[in-house]
Amino acid sequence: MAKTQPYPALARASILAHLRGDPTPGPGRLAELSDDVSLWTVRKGCFVSIKNSDGSLRGCIGTFMPTQADLSQEIIANALSAATRDPRFPPMRLEELEEAHISVDVLNEPEALLPGMALDPKIYGVIVAKEGRRGLLLPDLEGVSKVPQQLAIAAQKAGIRDLEGAEIFRFTVVRYTEER
Repeated sequence: MAKTQPYPALARASILAHLRGDPTPGPGRLAELSDDVSLWTVRKGCFVSIKNSDGSLRGCIGTFMPTQADLSQEIIANALSAATRDPRFPPMRLEELEEAHISVDVLNEPEALLPGMALDPKIYGVIVAKEGRRGLLLPDLEGVSKVPQQLAIAAQKAGIRDLEGAEIFRFTVVRYTEER
């Protein structure tokens, strides 16, 4: 369920400001992007994903529960981390941003998976937790079409070798993408 919203614009503006050495966007910039204050003041976790022009991943960092004062700050923090602190990639350079495509997934609260509850990789993201480790995989990712595959990837991200005794949570997201 993709929607065009100001969230990716805020992520892009934050990354651009950081790469130029400017301050991150403040309240005035938020008002320019949307005068609907409720968009910015809710507290939710979110993931910011950056893809190269060929569709390959360039960075993705997020929080499944809010860690900042509001969603605008959550987006800014995760956008900067996705661009400069994703351990899988070198920090983004200014010249890369022009061709990059940014999306923001706003997460709904995770729920523990109980017997009889369905998982569907197109609809639900998953969190696999065991022995203090936790791995998360967003829903509706290219190449992930089966539940066992989704759970295995989430477990692998956390260094969990065996799902026996693991807690599994599911969640939904609203994905906001740039129009480019």
